[in-house]
Amino acid sequence: MPSRLSPDDLRNAALLATLRRCPLFADLPSADLTTVSGCCTLKTLDKGQHIFHEGDPAEGFYVVHAGRISIYRLTPDGREQIICVFNPAESFAEATLVTAETYPANATALVPSQVILVRKAPFRQLIIHKPELALHMLGSMSLHLKHLVQLLQDLKGRQIEARLADWLLQRSPAPPPDQTATFELPVTKKVLAGQLGVTSETLSRTLARFRDDRLITVDGPRVTLLDTAGLPAYLNGTACRRA
Repeated sequence: MPSRLSPDDLRNAALLATLRRCPLFADLPSADLTTVSGCCTLKTLDKGQHIFHEGDPAEGFYVVHAGRISIYRLTPDGREQIICVFNPAESFAEATLVTAETYPANATALVPSQVILVRKAPFRQLIIHKPELALHMLGSMSLHLKHLVQLLQDLKGRQIEARLADWLLQRSPAPPPDQTATFELPVTKKVLAGQLGVTSETLSRTLARFRDDRLITVDGPRVTLLDTAGLPAYLNGTACRRA
């Protein structure tokens, strides 16, 4: 009979599977991926537990193994401005490898989660021997920069109605003609408000407006888009309230 895998073997296999799904490491040969895993530590987090705070010394960057991680900064009035929410196999804080000795933002678990810490010092040594990894890092950081630029443009140039309509349309499934689309919010309404750069009260008022306009219904985390043709009108400012 084949020998049973130990808990450590199973944990290492799961860690390698997550690294393989991460765009940073997707193209690496198996031997190189195993080498990367030697730079890693798996951390388990409770809901609401911080991974790091802004200004903490940078130990390395992270890959989400399970759960959901919010990266945010505090506004001058004390609100959380969510920069991005990361899901399994996505990486974050890569810039600390080359540009920062401390973390520039806060990271917290939105749900019970596990993250893979890729430790800074050994990974830097690995890049010296595997320079193609640096190209992957640049690609990942470019995607993050693109997201930040879009976030800044949204906050400065678009009303909350346009931002919310865009968010709903991007995340809803494409329904058949003349049918509704239903999906569950992947985050709480408080987190969604933070992602959109508004208070929870402003988000609630905007959702209420969309309900009054018979564009959506909301039942807890479940959202039904009643009129996927009507929401795009908010993207270009042509929407008007229905009688």
